Amino acid sequence: MNLKYQLRLDPDFQPMIEKVRELEAKTKNNPEAKDVAICVERQNGYRYRYDLKVVPNDEESLSIVERIIKSILWVVGGFKVYIGGEESVTSQIKEIFTLEGARSFDVDFMSRVYDKPFEVVVMNYEEVPTTIAASIPAGGHLDGCRIGFDAGGSDRKVSAVVDGEVIYSEEVVWLPKVNSDPKYHYEGILDSFRRAASKMPRVDAIGVSSAGIYINNEVRVASLFIQVPRDKFDAEVRDIYIRAAKEIGNVPLEVANDGDVTALAGALDLNDTNVLGIAMGTSEAVGYINSDGNLNGWLSELAFVPVDFNKDSIVDEWSGDYGCGVKYFSQDSVIKLALRAGIDLDSASTPAEKLKIVQKLMAEDDPRAKEIYETIGVYLGYTLPYYARFYDIKYLLLLGRVTSGKGGDLLIAKANEVLASEYPEYAGIKIMMPDENSRRVGQSIAAASLPSTK
Repeated sequence: MNLKYQLRLDPDFQPMIEKVRELEAKTKNNPEAKDVAICVERQNGYRYRYDLKVVPNDEESLSIVERIIKSILWVVGGFKVYIGGEESVTSQIKEIFTLEGARSFDVDFMSRVYDKPFEVVVMNYEEVPTTIAASIPAGGHLDGCRIGFDAGGSDRKVSAVVDGEVIYSEEVVWLPKVNSDPKYHYEGILDSFRRAASKMPRVDAIGVSSAGIYINNEVRVASLFIQVPRDKFDAEVRDIYIRAAKEIGNVPLEVANDGDVTALAGALDLNDTNVLGIAMGTSEAVGYINSDGNLNGWLSELAFVPVDFNKDSIVDEWSGDYGCGVKYFSQDSVIKLALRAGIDLDSASTPAEKLKIVQKLMAEDDPRAKEIYETIGVYLGYTLPYYARFYDIKYLLLLGRVTSGKGGDLLIAKANEVLASEYPEYAGIKIMMPDENSRRVGQSIAAASLPSTK
């Protein structure tokens, strides 16, 4: 693969979009090419279908299909994969996506999210189901007296919002990721709810922004509760926000992933739609507002979506898989590249401390730090067209500690350069960063606006 933008710090980088395009070129007008249809089903019968052509009995074709299925699982979500078409591919996919197969992590995770056994169903190409899309109202309700709550990993933020105006807001330090007793989490959540409620004459609705995966206001998987034992999680965490809200009153409640709320805040600020929000921090947190101004009901956990096809690329410790977004669009990426750039980082330092060292060097215009941010910008420029296979993107909103300071501006400039040069059809995507006030106040208003009172 000959990329126009060769990376000295990652010379073997193979963008997923380039591998997909190579396969498309190889199979176009090729009489030996065969069809493959993939359809992934999630809750309430919603489905997402993806069609492509492959070369029979070709190892690379199989690998690309596997990478696409993994991408769909973490972009859209699902517990059942229907696949039909070329048998040399479909039969092996069924083995890969099992608890004994290479993608056992994904299989187990999706089973937990959807409370259903994961399965791959092989069928004839003509029998593969079609897409059934969702468009779920995503807030924007500003009437009345509302509580907006944002559950972070190091602090919890709450706002009292009256007719769209924040009249009270506070942040309280807490340590949810190191506490195993769910009473700690419950009491913290309820305390924030009560503090905001005390500032208003009444409470009409409660909106919650929280890291993790939520379905029907229930916690399915969330790092905030990572130390809580499984039996206590099911008994005391799954409905934690529902129970806390009932203490305030019988009012509408809406719990959403913090990435989706970030995208909603951006959409409200821009007064537009088709907003993809990516927060580059501890991980890669993502949300999306569609052309209707709504949510798709997708997971959008792009930290686990493959962006690098190189099988020898860096492996994510949690999933055990290679080339996933978390190692390209988070502080892990900065640390990885810093070592390759010759920046000495103390192994005893925390990832956040290591990031600060690189950011300090960037503020001093250190050429090594500059190359790190340019590399991440190239990663982004080559990855956005792959994300655009799944999302219709008009705006990309970048947030997170990785993007702060001079590094963020350089990252955006490089990404724009790659898009304009290599993917002119996507050069119209507007990449931007919100100011600090918009991030804090906008997020609280967006969270509070989630539930409808009508």
